[in-house]
Amino acid sequence: MRVEPDPNGTEFVLLNEYLDYQRETVLLKAEGLSKEQLGKRLLPSDLTLAGILYHLALVEEGWMEVKYSGLAERKPWSDVDWEADPNWEFRTGTTLSPEELLSRYRQSCERSRQVVASASSLDQPSVMTFPDGRHFTLRWVLLHLIEETARHAGHADLIRESIDGSVGE
Repeated sequence: MRVEPDPNGTEFVLLNEYLDYQRETVLLKAEGLSKEQLGKRLLPSDLTLAGILYHLALVEEGWMEVKYSGLAERKPWSDVDWEADPNWEFRTGTTLSPEELLSRYRQSCERSRQVVASASSLDQPSVMTFPDGRHFTLRWVLLHLIEETARHAGHADLIRESIDGSVGE
């Protein structure tokens, strides 16, 4: 269920609530659709709702668990040759059932929330670094996830409208 962010919230609260709002928007766009509908493309793009859901699960896990926390990459991501198939998750998302996609994304989001809850502050640095050696903060990861999720929520809105005419938030 989408909840409007608290207009009087702290920075920590607002970052988390805005991210949750965008996460729920993506889930709302996918709710009640069949595997075939989740795999429908909006030409000329190859994007599908299935691919977006799987990609966002990868993004949540990759940034919060792997890059920020230093945890091992989960399957199936750990088995993918990303250099040979950089869009693997977008392509293979269409092979999964709606239940598998929604469950994976929800679980990824919940694990991200657990990482956030265990952090000492928004300024807590990451375990991993950028290629130039700089660490990034939890604040940076949350802002990046808001940006990435909101971008794909917009894509999802257009794709859903093309499927069944559903528009709006």
